Amino acid sequence: MPTRFIHNVFFWLKNPTDADEAQALKAGIRTLFSIATVRDAHLGKPAPTDRAVIDNTYSYHLMLMFDNLEDQTTYQGDPIHLKFVDDCAHLWEKVQVYDSDASLLSNA
Repeated sequence: MPTRFIHNVFFWLKNPTDADEAQALKAGIRTLFSIATVRDAHLGKPAPTDRAVIDNTYSYHLMLMFDNLEDQTTYQGDPIHLKFVDDCAHLWEKVQVYDSDASLLSNA
């Protein structure tokens, strides 16, 4: 079954120049990749692009792909995800989430 739901999470670190805090966040994020309903994952930093439509003020971007909304909902309640939030929430100043229904592409 193709991926049908994409979960994009943007993190703004409280201390973006603190290498230890950045490492702690990246290590925490990588634990999420082991959750059974995650089909694919990407962790990145802002690209060095400069156009008016680009927001590159965030510290890290996490993209997780799921088969459907139900699998993403299961992910939200998974103990690994809940532990990540408990362990790492103190590291970020802001989190912004954009979820996307990717099934539209298969119906085009």
